[in-house]
Amino acid sequence: MICLALSVSGKSEGLRNEFFQVELEKVLSRPSHDMAQTKRIAVGRIVVENGEQKVIAGQQVVTNGRIAVVGGTVEPVEGGLAVTKGVVYVNSQATQAAFPLLVRHVLPPGFRGIVVAGLLAALMSSLAGVFNASSTLFTMDFYGKLRPAASQHELVWTGRMATTAMVLIGLAWIPVIQGARGLYDYLQSVQGYLAPPIFTVFFLGVFWKRLNAKGCLWALAIGFILGVFRLAVDTPVKLFGVQYPEGSFLWIVNNIFFQYFAVLIFVVSVTVMVVASYLSSPPDEKKIEGLTFGTVTEEQRRQSRATWNWVDIAGSALVLGAIIAAYLYFRG
Repeated sequence: MICLALSVSGKSEGLRNEFFQVELEKVLSRPSHDMAQTKRIAVGRIVVENGEQKVIAGQQVVTNGRIAVVGGTVEPVEGGLAVTKGVVYVNSQATQAAFPLLVRHVLPPGFRGIVVAGLLAALMSSLAGVFNASSTLFTMDFYGKLRPAASQHELVWTGRMATTAMVLIGLAWIPVIQGARGLYDYLQSVQGYLAPPIFTVFFLGVFWKRLNAKGCLWALAIGFILGVFRLAVDTPVKLFGVQYPEGSFLWIVNNIFFQYFAVLIFVVSVTVMVVASYLSSPPDEKKIEGLTFGTVTEEQRRQSRATWNWVDIAGSALVLGAIIAAYLYFRG
């Protein structure tokens, strides 16, 4: 346990997602950690999570460094607050350094290499998949349509140029990501803006046989427009620090939590898909046979049932249980 006594400058009650200024009075920790010394002025942020006040960020003002409090629980003490749980690191690179610091100081040798190798492998595979898919999409669906007589050599070089362009666009987009609250938060928000219409089409298309291609197309178009609109509203704020007038429409859109906005896009996409499908003719039963639960034949059901047994069910249940257990354990 690490105890960090804080003397708060100003009112310490009712802090919720607020910045505060404190004076570090005492740190009790293992000598191996590079911890804060006494009498240093710092500022940080407190949030309320599951009924507990937690420090999630801090900045060392005197040394112009940073403090990252990992899982710190704030409790009231005489004269201020105390962080009674968590690890306090000084001179880190803001709170984004929390995970690298955990890997460096908490994981034993050997496991660090495994974690780093896993991260690099995941990063390289993800980038390779994105670049390959993007270049193929541009080359075959756009360039190939414009130049149907293009040779294979020309298509290959076009794909390489498209990949290079994607890399340059990704590098140019780094300032936008840096202006966000973190890489993970930014990735989740982008997926939250673009994924709902795609999920709507696949999910409802499997369970609802009345929906047709026109409904899917309209749902994808409207959902994509809403997602791009939200990205267009957020980008100037993250890139240039633009501040919309408080209470204006753009200010309201920008301040809606991205998960709530994703739910909004999902609801709109579902509504558009259902309305557009019922305003047009139903799909041909023969064309969608076996593609939805309502059009699966008995023979297809028997064939599907023969592909799995109790071992597959037990394995799936085991994996699901492990995921739930890990979530419950690490959520505190």
